[in-house]
Amino acid sequence: MAMDFLHPASWADALALKAERPEAVPIQGGTDVMVELNFDRHRPGALLDLNPCRELFQVEEQADGRIRLGSGVPYVKIINRYSDRLPGLAQASRTVGSPQIRNRGTVGGNLGGCSPAGDAHPALLATNAVVEVESAARGTRMIDIDDFYVWVKKSSLEPDELIRAIWLKPATGPQYFSKVGTRNAMVIAVCSFGIALHADTKTVGAGIGSAGPTPIRPVEAQDFLAANLPWDNATPLSEDLQREFGALAAAAAKPIDDVRGTADYRKHALSVMARRTLGWAWNDYIAERRAA
Repeated sequence: MAMDFLHPASWADALALKAERPEAVPIQGGTDVMVELNFDRHRPGALLDLNPCRELFQVEEQADGRIRLGSGVPYVKIINRYSDRLPGLAQASRTVGSPQIRNRGTVGGNLGGCSPAGDAHPALLATNAVVEVESAARGTRMIDIDDFYVWVKKSSLEPDELIRAIWLKPATGPQYFSKVGTRNAMVIAVCSFGIALHADTKTVGAGIGSAGPTPIRPVEAQDFLAANLPWDNATPLSEDLQREFGALAAAAAKPIDDVRGTADYRKHALSVMARRTLGWAWNDYIAERRAA
């Protein structure tokens, strides 16, 4: 089947082409799209090259302190420049593929592909990201990360919309990401977990990957933790609290058995990762409080 390659001259041109050809698949890093093409899993009628849209590669710091991360910003830039302000996302970025993949792959691509195994998703959920999308006909729309994921590889994007940026608040407390796989990187996660302690609001964010039809926010687990952490005393956590948090996180998952792991294994692994990431984050929180 013939496939057209659409090469816009600008972002406005890209939006116009997407409106004209809504079936066109956007491509920038190509780290996911080319795999699908090479294995003949999906062959769209057209590819829409977003590389000429240089504004997608920009990072802007807003007056309210938020970071507006262009959808074309590669993982390596997040790792090298934003590990202090976006630590959870930077940790997740380090586990993505090889150095070559991290030089080309993007968070925007993770969102566009919307695979539940995407490494960025748990960190985006834990940090309450907002996705900025745009169409030629309706302009800009802001989507809370919880509303973005609809089903397996299906997002709330309209057919004529493109992802322009991801909005994130800089960390006000420790953040951690963990995943289970046969290697630390260059592997699809069996399951993954992200946590963020929002010290300014004394709330907790969490996200689960590769353990359901979509990335999942374990609401009961994060609410339980926020209500029971000794925020003001910064004392060590009890084993019971950590165990309960792990159990609640695992209970939120909706895994299946597949070639990478069984549903039972995923639930067990999630309970372990939830406890461990909480332990790491809380130890950092205590150290920061003592240093202050």
